Amino acid sequence: MPGIGDTFRILHVSTGNVCRSPITERLTRHFLADRLGDADSGGLIVESAGTWGHEGAPMEANAEAVLADFGADASGFVGRELLDEHVIMADLVLTATRDHRAQVISMGHSAGLRTFTLKEFTRLVRAIDPATLPPLEDGLVERARALVRAAAALRGWLLAPTAEADEVHDPYGAPLPFFRSIGDEIHQALDPVVTALTGVAART
Repeated sequence: MPGIGDTFRILHVSTGNVCRSPITERLTRHFLADRLGDADSGGLIVESAGTWGHEGAPMEANAEAVLADFGADASGFVGRELLDEHVIMADLVLTATRDHRAQVISMGHSAGLRTFTLKEFTRLVRAIDPATLPPLEDGLVERARALVRAAAALRGWLLAPTAEADEVHDPYGAPLPFFRSIGDEIHQALDPVVTALTGVAART
C-alpha cells in the first residue's frame, strides 16, 4: 500500500456533484486506464465533490449516458458535498467554473496554487514543454506535482482570451444533447491534461 507521499489526488469540483464533476471524474479515470492499463493508476487518485453537493445522491441519468458514449464507467457513483478535508488532501483541484475555483480558494488550506478551472489548467498545460517535466521513470506522482507547479507559475502570464473561455456550463435539467455537448467540452479539455500527466497520448 503506497504511503501518502506516493499518491497524487485530483479533485474535480462542480455545484451539485451529480453532472459535471462526476463526468469529469469518471472520464479522467477512463483516460488513465486507457493510457496506463486498467490495473495501474500510477498513484493517481481521482475524486469529485460539489460546493452544494447532494450528499449520497446518484449521478444524473444524462450524465451516465454521456459517460456511456465514451465507454467510461458510471457505476457506484455517490455524490458528495465539498468538505475542508477534500481540499486539504487534494494535490490538484479542477473546477467547472471560476466561481467554483473562488469558493475552493476561499476555504483556505493554501489551495490557491493547486486550484484551477479545468479549462484554465488545460490552457496552461498546453503551454508547458513535456521535456521540462520529470521523466516517467521517476513516477507519475512526481511528474504530476511538477506539472501543477509549472501551471501555477504560468498562470499570471497566460490569461484566458475571454471570461467565458474557462467555464464549463451547468447542464443540470437540460436535455441529453446539451449534456453531450458539455461532455465533449470536458473530453477535449481533459485529453491534453491526462496526456501531460502520463506522457502517453490517447489511443486512436
